[in-house]
Amino acid sequence: MKKLVKLFSEKDTAKLAEDIAHSLKKGDVIALYGELGVGKTFFTKKLCSFLEVREIVSSPSYVLMNEYEGKFPIFHLDLYRLNATEEVLELGIHELFEKGILIIEWPEIAEDLLPRKTIKIKFKFENSHRIAEVEKHKE
Repeated sequence: MKKLVKLFSEKDTAKLAEDIAHSLKKGDVIALYGELGVGKTFFTKKLCSFLEVREIVSSPSYVLMNEYEGKFPIFHLDLYRLNATEEVLELGIHELFEKGILIIEWPEIAEDLLPRKTIKIKFKFENSHRIAEVEKHKE
């Protein structure tokens, strides 16, 4: 099931994050696509706040993974700098699937490793706003 959401403001992005947060359960994976500056990390910050994370959420660009405690353990990965699927496997991605919520920015290199039920959100610039294409698979 695909749904297009127009994002005219940060408030709209926060609302999308809130809507998705309410449906999440332990074991869910969210893959965030889109070019630099399109709002993936901002969305993640808002999503984490709705999942009761109280610490500062930041992009794991250089450390590859941040872990947060909230309603569930949350693992935030940024795979932008990785070059091979083997590097993703070295992060222990399969173990993370079961431990909590997994949020992945730049997930393209891990496509073949993601569960079928992964929630995929593709952010795009369009004129003066952004669009988020949300794709969820029925279980």
